[in-house]
Amino acid sequence: MGSQVSMDVGAVHVVIVGGGFGGIAAASQLQVLNIPFVLVDMKDSFHHNVAALRASVESGFAKKTFISYSVTFKENFRQGLVVEIDLKNQTVLLEDGEALSFTYLILATGSTGLFPGKFNQVSSQQMAIQAYEDMVTQVQCAQSIVVIGGGSAGVEMAAEIKTEYPEKEVTLIHSRMALADKELLPCVRQEVKEILLRKGVQLLLSERVSNLEALPLNKHREHITVQTDKGTEVAANLVIACSGIKINSSAYSSAFGDQLASDGALRVNEYLQVEGYSHIYAIGDCADVREPKMAYHASLHASVAVANIVNSMKQRPLKAYKPELEVSTEEENDTGDIKDGSLLKAKRKHKKKHKERHKMGEEVIPLVVLLERPSGTPRRWQDSTSSAAGAPLMCTRGSSCP
Repeated sequence: MGSQVSMDVGAVHVVIVGGGFGGIAAASQLQVLNIPFVLVDMKDSFHHNVAALRASVESGFAKKTFISYSVTFKENFRQGLVVEIDLKNQTVLLEDGEALSFTYLILATGSTGLFPGKFNQVSSQQMAIQAYEDMVTQVQCAQSIVVIGGGSAGVEMAAEIKTEYPEKEVTLIHSRMALADKELLPCVRQEVKEILLRKGVQLLLSERVSNLEALPLNKHREHITVQTDKGTEVAANLVIACSGIKINSSAYSSAFGDQLASDGALRVNEYLQVEGYSHIYAIGDCADVREPKMAYHASLHASVAVANIVNSMKQRPLKAYKPELEVSTEEENDTGDIKDGSLLKAKRKHKKKHKERHKMGEEVIPLVVLLERPSGTPRRWQDSTSSAAGAPLMCTRGSSCP
């Protein structure tokens, strides 16, 4: 793309809403090209949330996951909450009343979810880091931990805890049979399940937590009982919810009602332009693109959006975005089973390797560990919240338990 745009860019101004992976990638490229821009985010620091769950189990790690926007982008950064996008006047209005004019707009609002997987609130870097340090203490104090939600975040949370603290009992509860994101190939999702089982994570699948609202999330307690819709009861000291990830559409939903997909993402064309708006782009999680929601893809989106802004300025043909990872076209039914359908060929060789393992006779852990129970009676997993003598659990690593 070159180090700078060799034309007058005085009349051009780009506003980027959202400072996640896609937003900072776009801002960095515009900075190199010397194209005027402003990056807006509610936090004062970029959060490397891919590492957020590691920061939840390892003390001192959180400070490595936050980088000040002001240090990187200086006067091109605004900390604030977007309350309105005025399409007619091409301005972005912040909660404090500041109006940012744009000739091009890049929406990179990402997704929202529960802490610790996500940290979406107006906060200083110091407060955010302390929140993760407090979470580490809660994990250290607990001996039996329940993770709710078997998507990518829940899978990673369970694995992080079991890797850092192999002596702790970790139970992952998921409402479907298949773990991880549905866009991934079935063989990849199966491998995820096998890895968790090898680590000793207990899987409770095709069951939905029925008393979620009554549970004290992210807080160590001596006795917590998690109940499911099938009558299962799981005893725990700590419950971490990793479900409910949603597209963060609050900044743009009122302005782009006709362009919203069912999940709140923005419908875009092959150039990542929001449908009907050649000067507005959507990248990352908030772009309705059929591929797994990953930081890597958000960065690819940013490159295409910036390239197309430059191409528009120079009146050149636009660059189309082509998803690199082909995904399964098979659909799940309500139990998480795979319906009849076709499977696209993966560019990766994972599926071939998986078959070779079977040919070589390598043991594969069963898909599901079934627990028997008498008909009509609740099923209770072993109560691990107290010792055989009934004494409360002790904290690990000398932590100060609440």
